[in-house]
Amino acid sequence: MKHNFYIYLLVMGISVFAIRVLPLTLIRKPIKNRFIRDFLYYVPYVTLSVMTFPAIIDATKNPYAGLFALFAGIIAAYRQMGLFKVTLICCFSVLILELFF
Repeated sequence: MKHNFYIYLLVMGISVFAIRVLPLTLIRKPIKNRFIRDFLYYVPYVTLSVMTFPAIIDATKNPYAGLFALFAGIIAAYRQMGLFKVTLICCFSVLILELFF
């Protein structure tokens, strides 16, 4: 069975176009539904998390080092440390774990 690249490209182009244009044309008034507003507020964060989490696991030699760095970063961020400190903690935790394990 031969795959046609142009059909795939056309379907992708239509879907991307529809996702970007339909909200602009269909929604004219401000969104008042609290559930939809909250959902749309958190969509970028969820998308970033879904893209970042596999990279955290696959970027290290040992996936457990990546998981440990993730948890160390979460704890550091929860303790109100800045982005630079959280990054340093994550990087050094991966470095130490990969040196010893």
